[in-house]
Amino acid sequence: MTHTAHDSSTRFPALLSRLTNITAQRKNAELLRSLVIRDLEAKYSGSMLGTFWSLVHQLSQIAIYTYVFSVILQVKLNISNVPESNFTFGTWLYAGLLPWNTLIASVTQSSLAVLNQPNLVKKVVFPLGLLPLVPVATAFIESLPGVLLLLIMDFLGDQSLPLTLFLLPFIWLPQLLFTTGLAYLLAGLTVFIRDLPQLILIVINLWFYLTPLVYPVSVIPNAWRDWVFWLNPVATIAEVYRDLLIVGSVNHLSQWIFLGGISTLLFGIGWKTYRALRPSFSDVL
Repeated sequence: MTHTAHDSSTRFPALLSRLTNITAQRKNAELLRSLVIRDLEAKYSGSMLGTFWSLVHQLSQIAIYTYVFSVILQVKLNISNVPESNFTFGTWLYAGLLPWNTLIASVTQSSLAVLNQPNLVKKVVFPLGLLPLVPVATAFIESLPGVLLLLIMDFLGDQSLPLTLFLLPFIWLPQLLFTTGLAYLLAGLTVFIRDLPQLILIVINLWFYLTPLVYPVSVIPNAWRDWVFWLNPVATIAEVYRDLLIVGSVNHLSQWIFLGGISTLLFGIGWKTYRALRPSFSDVL
């Protein structure tokens, strides 16, 4: 009898703690939703096209790169079962630039997420873990019209859609983990290293041309090609997008699996770094 009473007395606080955590998580999810909506409204307030402006920017980017690389420089994709044309090159280009633009928008804005919100940082009850997530969620939402446009372009070019497109959620997950990990890491470090956002812009410029986004992987020397994928997760993300949407087959499975591990590791490092630095945010700001 005593033993039963003891078990009940220990289980009740544990159950209460779980219910409290669930309630807190729901409140945080609702708060994150509100912050993302506010971020989108502030960004496109008074705009006629709203979030479709991001799509317009991407289309202009595709048109310029297609003209330069496909029309002027006559770059060929050399992909089996994929016809060579300017429209196909534009679709192939967009399939790589879409995840890249989402990543860069997330990283550049998340690096300033804490620094630009000193009032929220100094509020004791505000969950600071949400701040870097807002730009990430906003960027992924803004990319949704782009995904739809990419599917339309793919259908117009081939008159059909490959069944491999249903595997897209399996690349979105490591993409989200990789992006969120970077966001947490940079958001925390920027509070203490104010020059970091400027350094990020320089790294982005180098990163862009070191990633096969506007040129096919086939132009990279064979001796370096594998290293590009192992050392550059964005190259894997871009190529998997193209495999699933344009080629219609999985050609980089080992790199895809490796990406999942690296993304999970980066997410853990980013979150732990952010959590370790978080108590000092209010003192610095």
